[in-house]
Amino acid sequence: MIFNTFSRLVLNWYHINGRKDLPWQKNKTLYTVWISEVMLQQTQVKTVIPYFKKFILKFPNLNVLSQANLNDILHLWSGLGYYKRAENIYKTAKIIEQKFDGKFPSNITDLVKLPGIGRSTAGAILSFTLNYFFSILDGNVQRILIRHYGLTKCSKNTATQKKLWNLIENITPIHHTGKFNQGIIDIGALICNPRIPKCNFCPLNITCIAYKEKEWKKYSLQKNKKIKSKRKYWFIVIYFKNKIWMQKNTIKSIWNDLFCFPSFNNKKQAEQWIQGHQINIKKYKKISSFNHEFSHFTMQVNPILIKLFFQKFFFDIKKEGIWYDLKKPQKIGLPIIVKKILKLST
Repeated sequence: MIFNTFSRLVLNWYHINGRKDLPWQKNKTLYTVWISEVMLQQTQVKTVIPYFKKFILKFPNLNVLSQANLNDILHLWSGLGYYKRAENIYKTAKIIEQKFDGKFPSNITDLVKLPGIGRSTAGAILSFTLNYFFSILDGNVQRILIRHYGLTKCSKNTATQKKLWNLIENITPIHHTGKFNQGIIDIGALICNPRIPKCNFCPLNITCIAYKEKEWKKYSLQKNKKIKSKRKYWFIVIYFKNKIWMQKNTIKSIWNDLFCFPSFNNKKQAEQWIQGHQINIKKYKKISSFNHEFSHFTMQVNPILIKLFFQKFFFDIKKEGIWYDLKKPQKIGLPIIVKKILKLST
């Protein structure tokens, strides 16, 4: 097969400049590449590397992972964000154990039915591991295609996705598919970046419309501009000696299945909770509030610090939560906000 100009330029660039020493590129298996691809969803490579290393050290293969509980997985995921991905990994491991006899499927039809594995992720897993002929269409690839072919009025809709899939499938080479896919991802991450692309160093600039027109800002995947809302939350931080009180799943849809402090969206509810648990409300202390950013809103964090000198058994451990030991911490999933609050309160 004669490569088209686009794929030839990408492959030639990859052989010299592409990333080949990332942790998940060594001793590749369907399992390890799957873990890396899920972690890389909406997350940069440099952030993922330490999490991936810890994860594979703890869960070196699918058999070990399938025996883990969700808390084990969330514990290693703490701080990486987008915790739904960790839940999908847990669900997928269980499905593969039950439906595929513990063997990771290598059929794209089976893969795309698994939680958290879409068409692009499935293509990445199979092309990077087995060099199967499947295209990928992550954010990096979409940005390159839109700029290179001078596509305007592109928004996140079905029509745009269909057009981009048709383009990438037409230029993905049958041979060396895995190298091509890695190359185009690397070009998107290292050169054709969102804010300040390094067009002079791009191997595709000889055929790129955005480069010829010097109008790369004109060609982008348009997003509906939304003003970030601001939400207020009160967190009750209860200390007893070297332990703090933690509850599971306090704010659903943000930190599902993670442990956090009791939380409320207004001060009155927080004070009612304190009174309901027989804590002398006069003894609490409010720590300075601060903002914590999410992708879609800003959280104003208002911590309330309470130090108990005598432990009262007003908490039903089985129903409500746990006493988290700061000296010998339990292996549970904790959102980054917990660490921020603890740093302010100690």
